Amino acid sequence: MHMPEIILSATNLCKRYDGTNVVNQVSFSINKGEFFGLLGPNGAGKTTTIGILTGLVPPTKGTVSIEGMDMAEKPLTVKSKIGFVPQDFAFYPTLNARDNLLFFGRIYGLQGKNLKQQIDKTLRMVGLSERAGDRVSTFSNGMKRRLNIAIGMLHDPNILILDEPTVGVDTHMRQAILGNLRRLNQNSLTILYTTHQMLKAQHLCHRVAIMDKGRIMAIQTPSALIANLGQGVVRICFEQAILPSQIEALAQVGPLTHKDPYVVHIKLSSSNADQIVKHIWHIAEQTQTPIASLSILKPSLETVFLDLTGRKIDPGG
Repeated sequence: MHMPEIILSATNLCKRYDGTNVVNQVSFSINKGEFFGLLGPNGAGKTTTIGILTGLVPPTKGTVSIEGMDMAEKPLTVKSKIGFVPQDFAFYPTLNARDNLLFFGRIYGLQGKNLKQQIDKTLRMVGLSERAGDRVSTFSNGMKRRLNIAIGMLHDPNILILDEPTVGVDTHMRQAILGNLRRLNQNSLTILYTTHQMLKAQHLCHRVAIMDKGRIMAIQTPSALIANLGQGVVRICFEQAILPSQIEALAQVGPLTHKDPYVVHIKLSSSNADQIVKHIWHIAEQTQTPIASLSILKPSLETVFLDLTGRKIDPGG
């Protein structure tokens, strides 16, 4: 059986700020040609992790290697293999799109005919050829996002790393940008895509790592993570803290996938949701544990995140 070739490897990454680990023992690898998602809410530690992977943030501990080369040992060689698209715009708005690419291309060490060919190719890939001579300050947010991606791709990187690349754009432009990334990946470009938009990642990514509070909670294909939820999850929020004996009673209804003093998740292993809900209400009455809310969550990556962390994720942005 053909073993996948690992292009990026992160091992035990930690980053400590003011005594707090914002990235805590993060490890994962990305295979060549993969569309890999790093998912989690704002504040999960995604951007700091991306900073470490791109060499912009020195880790407190841990190692990053690209194609087997350690970033700490060969930083310039390793960084040359990475294309980085930050969340913030990284270009000069007073210049036109072509001049921005000329400027960054020279920083990458490109010149002459090769630089011109790369600029033309990259502008075509992001759909900005017709606006190449226009000042970037006249661009819409979506066009600025596409220029950001073009700059990251200009030097033909082996892996493209994007930090929330569709923030602040409308639905139509978001679809266009993500469709563009899918085509790039289909043409063999490896992509690491960070987002808090679970539904987009569910359709785009071959594998995802779900991150929360600086830690990786799960790594798997979206379909495998969703399949682990069975028929879905019953989420019960109680008005008061529940006792261990009450949790034990609920565990008789079905597998508990999450529990804290106020919230319990029960995995639905069959389609008999009505019976399970009746049973839960019966237990609540018997044990005098008032229920604040009860909901049945269908299997999705958003439900996976909720089940792993107990918290909902803001789908906006």
